[in-house]
Amino acid sequence: MKMLFYPGCSMQHTARPYLDSLLAIRDDIDLELDEVKDWNCCGATEYMSVHRLAAHALVGRNLALASQQQQSSDGQCSTTLTAACSACYLNLAKTDQQMREDPRLKASINAALGSAGLGYQPGSLKVRHLLDVVCNDVGYEKIRAKVVRPLYGLKVAPYYGCQVIRPDPDARWDNHEHPTAMDRLLQALGAQVVDYPLKTQCCGGHMTVIGPAVAYGLIRRLVHGAREAGAHLIATLCPMCQLNLDAYQVEMNKHFKSDYHVPVLYFTQLMGLAFGKSPAELGIGKEFVAAAEALTNIQTEAPEAAKQKPKRRHRAEDGLPMPSME
Repeated sequence: MKMLFYPGCSMQHTARPYLDSLLAIRDDIDLELDEVKDWNCCGATEYMSVHRLAAHALVGRNLALASQQQQSSDGQCSTTLTAACSACYLNLAKTDQQMREDPRLKASINAALGSAGLGYQPGSLKVRHLLDVVCNDVGYEKIRAKVVRPLYGLKVAPYYGCQVIRPDPDARWDNHEHPTAMDRLLQALGAQVVDYPLKTQCCGGHMTVIGPAVAYGLIRRLVHGAREAGAHLIATLCPMCQLNLDAYQVEMNKHFKSDYHVPVLYFTQLMGLAFGKSPAELGIGKEFVAAAEALTNIQTEAPEAAKQKPKRRHRAEDGLPMPSME
């Protein structure tokens, strides 16, 4: 599969292990990534609240460049544009959707892009998150067939964060409160997925800069929940989530006078381990909360089925009761 790839800013620096591990496993899953040439920052989460049109135009430029690149590939590259960062994915998908739904916004964005000889026809690209592509295009069976060193005995809390699952304009995910895509992926790698109800709760985003005390409370809740569930580590799919839970876990411990030590790795790093790649090749060891000790829990044989607790199935009525009007 050859598809367009928008890496975003984080994967070049703070989330470099994410990119390194993705590049390490791409041949194993037959995934060819055609990086969008001359891409620019997506604006992250703040710019939309500062200047809506300028923010959409910034994202629209990436969509226009990607569409132009796809058309010049003579059909060699699919119309799928994938992003591994949740904020990047959300911004690309949101701009594409709102251009489809709002003709005036579409005209304004294309007028701005036209000054640089660019334009974008909304809907011409399918914007998808990397996890979606791995789980639904590559598929669990193909992934399971590539496993040479199963992650038996490793208890993992799957953390999706709040941005990639909602609002889901193109209905990519099976459940917006209790998604299962990464759960099934980790199980295909041989890991034991713990019951983690906080999997779609917010990590605080940039609150670590704006209001650290609030951010530390959100981080503590997620880390505490993973430890209470018996997880050896947390697996995530978002650079911001990984940064907050990993880099700020030390600051959170200082703030609450606690002693949490829960490593946070990307799902691509765990895929690489199961595929037989070395930790160094996957960027493991660059995290703030070292994962080496947690990874010693990987066993050579699968735990006895009788010792595995059946996973609780979440139902719609499990959520908090919602108020209703007469």
